Amino acid sequence: MNILLIGSGGREHALAWKLTQSPSCDTLYAAPGNPGIAEEATLVALDVMDHAAVIAFCADKLVGLVVIGPEAPLVDGLGDSLRAAGVPVFGPNAKAAQLEGSKGFTKDLCTRANIPTAGYARHTDKAAALADLARFGLPVVIKADGLAAGKGVIIAETAADAAAAIEDMFDGSFGDAGAEVVIEEFMVGEEASFFALTDGKSVVAFGSAQDHKRVGDGDVGPNTGGMGAYSPAPVLTPELEARVMREIVEPTVAAMAAEGNPYSGVLYAGLMLTDQGPKLIEYNARFGDPECQVLMSRFEGDLAALLLAIAQERLAEAEAPRFSDDTALTVVMAAKGYPGTPEKGGAITLPAQADAKIFHAGTAMKDGQLVANGGRVLNVTGRGKTATEAQAKAYAAVDAIVFPSGFCRRDIGWREVARERGA
Repeated sequence: MNILLIGSGGREHALAWKLTQSPSCDTLYAAPGNPGIAEEATLVALDVMDHAAVIAFCADKLVGLVVIGPEAPLVDGLGDSLRAAGVPVFGPNAKAAQLEGSKGFTKDLCTRANIPTAGYARHTDKAAALADLARFGLPVVIKADGLAAGKGVIIAETAADAAAAIEDMFDGSFGDAGAEVVIEEFMVGEEASFFALTDGKSVVAFGSAQDHKRVGDGDVGPNTGGMGAYSPAPVLTPELEARVMREIVEPTVAAMAAEGNPYSGVLYAGLMLTDQGPKLIEYNARFGDPECQVLMSRFEGDLAALLLAIAQERLAEAEAPRFSDDTALTVVMAAKGYPGTPEKGGAITLPAQADAKIFHAGTAMKDGQLVANGGRVLNVTGRGKTATEAQAKAYAAVDAIVFPSGFCRRDIGWREVARERGA
């Protein structure tokens, strides 16, 4: 079948790379794609916010499956429009995508379905939010309710910092995403990411990962969209994974269906492993970035067939997901200035050979030269029997890349590498 992949980042490059390995994939189209995705797919100039144009393209090219990578088209309702036109699509409808599109929506659902999460309050008024701060203690988490490209979360250590974060959000620092603010209690524990696939009825686990959100080594500095990740996350034991499915993921899918809002696609649960057990931090309505890169590096099944089964509500009949026992680890190379204003246009020279897969995230071609065209630019992904081996392969490839205006963290996977060393 012909497949249309929506998106242009590292996540979509990883999806394209894996989809083209599927026996059921004939021609893969990507809109808009990037230079790395162009090695796997035929790039097409489609405005993905123009739903009619996307539907017309699917009809013209006999597209049998649309895979929506980023969150914005999901929240915009592209999935609704495609389904209404009879096009199979992987990704939730707009109302269901509120699990990512509105943090307050998700928190309220957790309350209704008795899903463990942090205590919270929702505010649309700045004065009321500032007045409510005192009852949360310190540190406290301040979140822009809407989509903020992974940056709308502030962990405030002082009352002054918390107040400043609220002021900034209501004053427009995150655009419309900050029109409503969620204040949350700070949870103590280790973070992990858990993925599940669902067609709105059946649910299957789809691996774990651990992300590195802070920009600097040692987990310091502002939050980013993610500076690196590894999979699996052994801290999320089989027992804990079963508990996450039972107490968090399955109740979420059941509640959405019961409320007439069935969720279809990948459900990415950001978790805090607390002394009381796993608690939900937040959901993403799409594969994580850069978590997708490490998941796809380990996935051993027919991705196209699996995603089509979900799109057609046949997940119960599909082959269970299979993963390599290896560890995959990805290092994000970012442009200087990220997560603020990144320096675009920096020249990049990739090695002719590397013992790692280099996924393109924010790249472009200019006069025959590969250049940086975004904040997170490359995702360098190594795979090995251990996290230590995967880390070594990833950083060896990083060191072979010539990217003077780029930088990366040098400690991705540090927790698991330390555990492997017995530290």
